[in-house]
Amino acid sequence: MTPIPFDPYLKDCPSRTVLDRVADRWTVLVVGALADGPQRFTALAQQVGGVSQKMLTQTLRGLERDGLVRRTVHAEVPPRVEYDLTDAGRDVLGPLRALERWTLDHSAAVLAARDAYDTAHAPTA
Repeated sequence: MTPIPFDPYLKDCPSRTVLDRVADRWTVLVVGALADGPQRFTALAQQVGGVSQKMLTQTLRGLERDGLVRRTVHAEVPPRVEYDLTDAGRDVLGPLRALERWTLDHSAAVLAARDAYDTAHAPTA
């Protein structure tokens, strides 16, 4: 069988869904939050400021489905659930950390560029 030539620039290429997953804002933050090891849902919600319970649940389910996060239920009363990165999740951590670093290094310049653009394109009274 010939391997599928993935190309995210093609409209119907399935690799686009993978790119959508790893480039998602919440994915970047959740994977980064799990970099130091397993965490419970509440700890993740506290670490990833601004994420709703619904969005965190959806993000974790998507990451689990895509093989980037492992969900472990510990048989205790009450049950304890932890989330941890899989090997694939740890592998994507490097590129996501680079994106995070770029964002921190360039945020001031991007915000200044936005202000300059908005000023130059402001409607005249």
